[in-house]
Amino acid sequence: MGVTKADLFTKEQNELAQVAKVFAHPARVAIIEFLLRSNTCINGDLVQELGLAQATISQHLRELKQVGIIQGTIEGVSVSYCINPEKWMQIQQLFNGLFDQFLPNPKSCC
Repeated sequence: MGVTKADLFTKEQNELAQVAKVFAHPARVAIIEFLLRSNTCINGDLVQELGLAQATISQHLRELKQVGIIQGTIEGVSVSYCINPEKWMQIQQLFNGLFDQFLPNPKSCC
């Protein structure tokens, strides 16, 4: 059996690409920003905040939850979501690890 393309890259490279893909949609970025500001929310708040349909928001929440960026609790018919602090710190370290590799050299330019 052949090697998958994911096998050609490190665990960190694959994880960074997966997280970057989730961040690549403006609605998901808006959801994350709302959760960061409010530190928790009820799903219905997002419909009012973003002006998107409930089904659309649910799909974006599912993507964010699948990667682990958010976590949720169910109380009756309400679902509350918040940022998963452990995953958030891992993501921050992934991106910082990438960005910290760049050492600007004013004498070199292409």
